[in-house]
Amino acid sequence: MDGKVILIDEIFTPDASRFWAKENYELDIEIDSMDKEPVRTYLAGTDWDKNSKPDPLPQAVVEATTARYVDIYNRLTR
Repeated sequence: MDGKVILIDEIFTPDASRFWAKENYELDIEIDSMDKEPVRTYLAGTDWDKNSKPDPLPQAVVEATTARYVDIYNRLTR
């Protein structure tokens, strides 16, 4: 890699995009994405029926997700 950002697909909304840290990326292994994974993980562990509005997210989940998006923003705008 030469340090350039490679545009592949779906850049128009943060929820449609997936980001992975280059330093953690390896072929054929699952790595933690840098996006809203804390929200997905939290909601999967609740009894939310996916048809109604979920309860508000705990502050820790909001903060973890926010930190990921700030990191993505900083990496893309350096």
